[in-house]
Amino acid sequence: MKETEVDSLSSYDFIGVGTPTQAFSASKTTKDFLKRLEEIDSLKGKYGFAFDTKLKSRLAGSGGKFVEKKLTGFGLNVVRPHSSAIVNGKEGPLGHGEDLAFEQIDLEIGRKICR
Repeated sequence: MKETEVDSLSSYDFIGVGTPTQAFSASKTTKDFLKRLEEIDSLKGKYGFAFDTKLKSRLAGSGGKFVEKKLTGFGLNVVRPHSSAIVNGKEGPLGHGEDLAFEQIDLEIGRKICR
């Protein structure tokens, strides 16, 4: 995310932002990236989606929830509520079936924004 030229994002119609969930929220790297997006007015009206990875625990929190709130604040039209992919262990791999679940989410988002 540090390498992303945030000014170039204004040329895209859809912006998806994912983050690992850390300390019940988005990672510091993701928060720093979102801070850089605050300066871009041309994101208003674009489509957005937030997602995260997290441990399977009701106490894990959600980085995606934090990201979604920020994207909404930037004026993006969130096309689907944030989603979480469960990981096995601190750094993965993805839990059983998570990749297939996100393939379905991708299709759903594609149908919504390509009407």
